[in-house]
This record gives sequence, C-alpha cells and structure tokens, in this order.
Amino acid sequence: SIFLTSSLFANHITGGQIFYTYIGLSGGLHTYRVTLMLYRDGNSPGAAIDQTVGMAIFEKGTNSMIWNNTIIPLIAIDTLKLTAPGPCINNPPPVFYERGRYSFTVSLPISSTGYIITFQRCCRIVGINNLVASSGLGATYTAEIPGVSSLSSAPQNNSARFIGPDTVITCAGYPFTYSFAAIDADGDQLVYSFCDAYRGGGQDQEPFGGWNTPAPNPPAPPPYNPLSYAPPYNGSSPLGSAVTINSNTGLISGIVPPNGIYVVTVCVNEVRNGVVIATQRKDLQIKTGQCDIAEAQLDPLYTQCGGLTLSFANQPPSNPLITTYFWQFGDAGSGINNTSDSSTPTHTFSAPGDYTIKLATNRGQACPDSATAIVSVWPGFFPNFNSTGVCLINPVAFNDATTTAFGFVNSWTWNFGDATTLADTSSIQSPPWTYADTGTKNITLIVTNSKGCVDTITKTTRVVDKPPIGLAFRDTLICVPDALQLQASGTGTFSWTPPLNIVNSNTATPTVSPSTTTYYQVQLDQFGCINNDSVRVRVVSKVTLSTRPDTTICLTDSVQLNIVSDGLRYLWDPSATLNDPTIKNPIARAVAPSTLYHVVATIGSCRAEEWINIATVPYPAADAGLDDIICYNKTAVLNGTHNGTSFSWSPTNSLINANTLNPTAYPPRTTSYVLTVISNSGCPKPSSDTVLITVLPKIIPYASRDTMVVVNQPLQLNAEGGTRYQWIPPTGLNNPRIKNPVGIYGAEIDSVRYTVLIFNDASCLDSAHVSVKVFKTNPYVFVPTAFTPNGDGLNDDVKPIAVGMKQIRYFSIYNRWGQLVFRTSVNGKGWNGTIQGKPQGSNVYVWMVSAVDYLDKPIFLKGTVTLIR
Repeated sequence: SIFLTSSLFANHITGGQIFYTYIGLSGGLHTYRVTLMLYRDGNSPGAAIDQTVGMAIFEKGTNSMIWNNTIIPLIAIDTLKLTAPGPCINNPPPVFYERGRYSFTVSLPISSTGYIITFQRCCRIVGINNLVASSGLGATYTAEIPGVSSLSSAPQNNSARFIGPDTVITCAGYPFTYSFAAIDADGDQLVYSFCDAYRGGGQDQEPFGGWNTPAPNPPAPPPYNPLSYAPPYNGSSPLGSAVTINSNTGLISGIVPPNGIYVVTVCVNEVRNGVVIATQRKDLQIKTGQCDIAEAQLDPLYTQCGGLTLSFANQPPSNPLITTYFWQFGDAGSGINNTSDSSTPTHTFSAPGDYTIKLATNRGQACPDSATAIVSVWPGFFPNFNSTGVCLINPVAFNDATTTAFGFVNSWTWNFGDATTLADTSSIQSPPWTYADTGTKNITLIVTNSKGCVDTITKTTRVVDKPPIGLAFRDTLICVPDALQLQASGTGTFSWTPPLNIVNSNTATPTVSPSTTTYYQVQLDQFGCINNDSVRVRVVSKVTLSTRPDTTICLTDSVQLNIVSDGLRYLWDPSATLNDPTIKNPIARAVAPSTLYHVVATIGSCRAEEWINIATVPYPAADAGLDDIICYNKTAVLNGTHNGTSFSWSPTNSLINANTLNPTAYPPRTTSYVLTVISNSGCPKPSSDTVLITVLPKIIPYASRDTMVVVNQPLQLNAEGGTRYQWIPPTGLNNPRIKNPVGIYGAEIDSVRYTVLIFNDASCLDSAHVSVKVFKTNPYVFVPTAFTPNGDGLNDDVKPIAVGMKQIRYFSIYNRWGQLVFRTSVNGKGWNGTIQGKPQGSNVYVWMVSAVDYLDKPIFLKGTVTLIR
C-alpha cells in the first residue's frame, strides 16, 4: 500500500490531449469514438503508464456529470525519442516520451450547451521553469462536444485533432519553430492561441479532488483552475515574450527561453459558418537545453541612425560548432571592405541607404549555413525637446525639437513623469501638461522617423509653486555717483520697488543710482503665479586700501600678497609672476632679486592704489651630476657639486662612501639619488638635485620553440630579450643580425640548431638556442592510429602534429554516437581519453582536422583512432 501511494505521487506526467470522431445519430443519441493520449517522461523513475483510467463527461450548461467510466483500458504505448541529431548540434537535451493511448465509445443525447470530456492525473514533473512549485501539481485534459445552441448541426462534429510532432530539440537562445497544427475532418476553420494549463489531481489540496488524490476517478466537474505561472511567464506567453504562435497555422516560433522545462498549452477553436462551436486543447511540456546549433543567425533588421558604422555578430555570438565566418555587407561602394572573415566585424557603409547583408558560416566545411538581414543606415537623427513654464498652476508646454537628415519625424510618445496618474502620456508633437504636484519631473520622449529610426531622450524639469527668479547677484557695492544695472532672469513680467533712483523698473534689467544703501525688491508674475526676491545695493563715497609690510623670501618661492580693502575689482602689476592679477590677494612667485608690486582697487569710478616690495635671496646650488644607464648588477660613480656648507645623499643603502661627493652606487634596480645642500648664509632652506641611475633589466634570452618545417617552407624565427641579435650559424637565414629572421631550408638539410646572441642597450650579452627539424614531405597533419591513456607518460594522448602548417583551425574527436568529445585549435594539444573527467573504455573514435598550410591552402583530413586500455 505504501509503495503504491508513492508511485502514484511520482512526477512523470508531461502532457496530454483528448479528441473524438463522430460515428452517427441513432435513436436520438449522437455516438462518438473518444481517444485520450497521455504523455509520460520516459526517463522518470515514477509510475508507469496506467493500464486503465477513469474519465467523465459533463454537460456544459450545468457542469453536471452525465457519463463516466472508471476502467477505460490502455490500447497501446508509443515510444517517442529524438536521438543522434548529428554533428551540427552539440550537447542536445535528451528527448524521450512514452505516449499511452486510451479509447472508448459513448452515445449522448442532444444537448443545447454541449459537453466537456475530462481526464485528470497527477503529477507533473519536478522543476518546471514557468510554473510556481510544479512538483505535486496535477493536470486536467479536456475536449468539447458542441451543442445545438451554437449551431443546429454542431453536435455532428469531429473534433480538431493535433497532428504536430510530439518531440523537438530546442537550444536556449536559438531561434526555433514547433508545430501545434491540427486537422478537422469537417473542414471547420481552426484558430490557434496559447491558453492556461489546468490543475487537477495531486498530492496537495485540490478544489475538488481532496487530499492525496493523484488520479480522481471520476474526475472533478468544471470549471477548472489554471496553474500558477512564474513571472514573466503566463498562459498566454508560456515561453516568454520572444515566442509567439501563428493563429492560422498553430506554428509557434521565436527565441528559445533559458535552459529548463516549460509547460505549453495550445487551444484551437473550431469555427463553422463564422461561429465558434468548440475549443480543443493540447498540453505538452517542452525541454530546452544548453546546447549549440551550427546555424547562421541574424536579426531580421538592423537600424543605424547615429552614423554609418555598425558592428555585427552571429546570434548567439559564441558557438563552438562554428569555426569560420564570411560576411558580405552588400555595399559595393566600400570596395575591398565589402567582405570580412571576422566573427564580430565592424563595417562603415559608404553612403546612407538600405543594404542586404549575408553571413555564411563553415564555408567548405561540415555544417555550413547562411543568413541574410536588412540593414537600414540613415544617420542624422537627433531627438530633442524643450519646455516652457514650470509653475504648478499653469500647464507646461513641451515642444518637440527633433531633427532628421533623412525622411521625416512621424511619431511621438511622451511620458511626463507625473507620479499622480497613469494618464501622463501623449502622442502629439508638442503637447501641454498640467502637473498635480511640485518637484523634479523626468520627461521621456520616444520619437521615430519615416526611415525606421527610433530613439529616446529624457530630460528633467522642476515644477514649483512659484516661478523661479534668477539673480546675477544679491549683494553688491557702488560708489557715489555711479549707476548700476540690476540683472534678473525668468519667464513672466518683472516689477521693481522702491521707485527711487531707478530706470526701467518694469524690466528684468533696470538701472539704479542710489545715494545711500538701498534694498530693491523684484516681483515676477507668470500668468498669475507670483514670486519675490531682493537685491542689496551698498553705497560708499571712496575705496579703502592698505597693504602688508615689504618682505624678503627665498628666490623662486611663492608668497601671498595681502591687502585690506572694500574694493570690488583689483588689478596688480607686474602680472607675469602672479597666479591671477585680478583678485584681491594673489600668489606671487619670486624670480628676481627684488620686485615692486602695484595694486589698484576700484568701486565703479572710485579708486585707490598701493605698493608692496618683495626682495629675494638665492637657494644654495646643488648639482647631483648626469643621469647614467648601467647593466644589471653593475656599479656607477656619482659626481656631485655644491656651494653650501654641508650636504647629504639619499638613499644611502646602495652607496659606498655616501659621505663624499663621489660615492659609488650599486642599485639593484633603477634608483633616483638625491643630493641635498644646506647653507649658513643667504636662503636658510635646503636645496636638492636628483640623478637617475637606470638599471637595465636582466636579459631573459628567448629564441623560439623547437619546431618542424617541410622543405622550402618559410619559417619565421623570433628572439626576445634584447635590442641587438646575432644568429649562429646563419644557415638558411635571410638576415642573421635581426631578432626575427626568416629561414628557408633545402632538401640537403636535415636539421639546424641555432644559437642566438642577445645584447641589450649596455651591450650586455646572453644567449639562447632553438632547433629546426626539416621534413622532406608535403605539408601534413600527422595523427596516431592508437593511444594508451594509462598515465605511464608514453602515448597517453592523441594529438595532431602539424608539419608545414600555418594554422590548425580545429582538431575534433567524436564517439560512435556522433557526440563531440574533444576539440582544439592548438598544434600538439591532445585528448586524454576522458569525458567530463570520466575515463572512457577501449573503442574506436573518429577524428577530423581542418588546417591551413604555409601557402594558405586549406587542408581537411579525417580518420579513426583506437583508445586502448
């Protein structure tokens, strides 16, 4: 009993459908042959396909049960598998279903509303991505028999029957199509749509089934509750917004969602004489895998409105099954740049226009493919807008200022950022909007043009309860009898008070000439929205100015020139040694024995002037000598001079005789030595000078790796580590005195061992070696016929040995099921006989290699290799 209950609760159901065939009318009863198809996950350890099932038929108008059968027998079990999809798909998800078929005949009286045929079963499989907590959820499958109220002939109906394949391999991120097509023996029009999957039966409390009722018998009556979908998925979008269904064909298509399992339910409406007479349903779970398909995939349309340059990539961009790319941009005006073999090319089109691009992948190799797309290049599209009015009681006027060099602007979508309503949108070119509250608002405009360009611009505006007034200053100073122009900014009508000594008081920029300190009030009126502010004008009869005493500083030092003054503007001279001659207290840099600075302070037409003298004494002279370059681990002698009374060197940890002016330096790396000098007369501050001893790095000689070539194949050697090179012997080299000579070898040479002498800037010397073996064959890639991965260090890997090759594009190994077990593009890198870390047994494997020889000729080879344990 415990075992039976556990089996019934197991997660294994993956879908189902019900359809029926009309047999005829006899004695006032319509007879139908009904078929249930129930899908089970073939890899599930759960319960097997049931040998009998219980089903029921309910009248649609009353939901009352009018027929049921608790022991409908299993007719057959079909095995549905997708295996060995071929070398053009990598790591496909396993697809294995068992499909149980049940059938019965039933005779029903004529009904006005029709009937619903129902079957319920638990449980759906664990971990369905688009459902909330799918484990333990049951399923309800239905079919509808129409009644005479929809159409008098409707009960004489053969249901639509889904005929699409029940298996498909889908790879996450790739485009796909999958058919939910159906046929109808009556010729009714069929209209398809995604719809909610139903609950029914389960381990949890169901609306009608009670606790722990995995197979309700008989099933519960309608209505049936939909499953709870996990956002962003729902019954109308079970595979996400990137997947749609064709309402006329039942073909679903789009971009495969992330790796996982998804329940998909499709409803098909039977339409006869313009009336929907019945709805049939198919419920199926689709698996998506983290696999790759050797497909060329492009977006159907690329639009560039900001320039002539676009970047392209295959979708998805990284695919181990694709090794070569060839792009044609359809742009004859670009000449030799009209094609590219880059995986992610960037192309600058020769002129605005519409172009057709083409991508061909794996040309001349296994799994070739191609795709085309339209590229619309119309630069010069610049979205923009401005606004006027920011007062809460008045509408803000938004004005589109978008410009386009091609076509014309044809649509506007505004969002005014008003958080108090969802109606803050508009589609007219220059709309007004009245805000309900104050604050900063984010306004977004999406604008398009007739060439297909779409762009978005966002700006902010601050809505206030009164119009803002901008003032150039709020406190200023004038001297009698000067006049002053006040400066305000804002939108609306200005008025200034008091009306004393003021001209143009109803403008933003009146002129005032008060004889005493006066506060001027300004009012801004924006269509009845009022704001006020003020400006203080202080009045004096003269300028006050006093300076600090004359001073003495060290030559080249800086000093601040301090004055006490109520002036508004200042001008100092001479100005060449001042950081800013127009400020009150500038910084002066002393470069002469003595400098007399003159300052003029003004308030309008009033002025005052003063002088400050800055005298200097020189720093003591220090000279640390000339910079030097030495070899690694060598010494240098420093040569310092000075005119002070004492000196010191630093750092001293790498100096011999550091208390002399000529110490010996042995720095381990490039080091700056500082000579510091102090004098008891003149400037009391120390002065210093620095000498840089550059230590060249230790030579690390390199002369390329040992290699193999064929006769007359050019070989590019390359040495590193120095600035001058000498190759010994010069056999076959075009120039033995450069770092990267080219060698060519005749048939008389079996091998050459080179020694390269490497010198640096200080003429230091080291050497390295490289051996070249010359094969007297054509360019070829050698692969052993067997290998023994037993860890003894002998023949543990199977790897390509390329001779006379410029590049190995790929070296791939497949097992007998066509599964890729190893892939590399590195010469000499091999497979160790394991898959995901698991050692493989003795067997024969197929290898393929694609390479390019030193003459750029492609070579493709394949063969077999035996793994021996």
